[in-house]
Amino acid sequence: MVNARARRASEPVVDVPDDAPEPWPQGISRRATMRISDVLAALEIEFPAVTTSKLRFLEEQGLVEPVRTPSGYRQYSPADIERLRFVLRQQRDKYMPLKVIGERLAALDAGVADEPTTPARLATRDGVRQSSGGRLTTAALASEAGVSEDLVTELVDAGVLRPTGSGHFDPWARDVVASAAALAEHGIDVRHLRQFRAAADRQVDLVDQLVAPLRGQRSASSRAHAGTLAAEVGELCARMHTALVRAAVADLAP
Repeated sequence: MVNARARRASEPVVDVPDDAPEPWPQGISRRATMRISDVLAALEIEFPAVTTSKLRFLEEQGLVEPVRTPSGYRQYSPADIERLRFVLRQQRDKYMPLKVIGERLAALDAGVADEPTTPARLATRDGVRQSSGGRLTTAALASEAGVSEDLVTELVDAGVLRPTGSGHFDPWARDVVASAAALAEHGIDVRHLRQFRAAADRQVDLVDQLVAPLRGQRSASSRAHAGTLAAEVGELCARMHTALVRAAVADLAP
């Protein structure tokens, strides 16, 4: 995707026709008075993990274009906030690549697609929608997954689940525990799940090799890019795994 600042510098200035569609979202103020700190505060309820470097990276990708003051500071409008929410939701909820998100925004700006704005939703520190925020204790995880604490402990002992250094669990652990409980009903017990953990670790190693050069750079933008790339490629790995299992299982049915 073309760098927004480079594009503005290289493209000729043209008059915008009076009948040109208003960029998406329509009907929301475009008066730019908000600083980056104000933007982070506005996004915090739903995207608490978003950082200044992430905002600058999205700007470099042309997905949001804040106004620059004479002294070079960025200022954002309420419309910019809604565009950022749209981008971050597409990444979080649909694992959509930034190129595709940019194409979607271009269609919205041109008026050939429509997307209603929606209010912010409460999220955890990880930016994942949950009913209870923060990291989970063993008891809280078992309660949310509807299983016994013994199952959670068994998954940890088998190496399938890995608590943080403080002994807590990320919100993703709830899906792991719920899936383990469902598999147990079919006679697949915890010891069989170690192969899932091993396969996931191999895929994570592959993603790590891909993003390591970006993560090792000093620029905050590169580190933000590494996080975005890891999420996108990780989701593609998950889709590949799902597709292969589904295809193989289909051959088992008569």
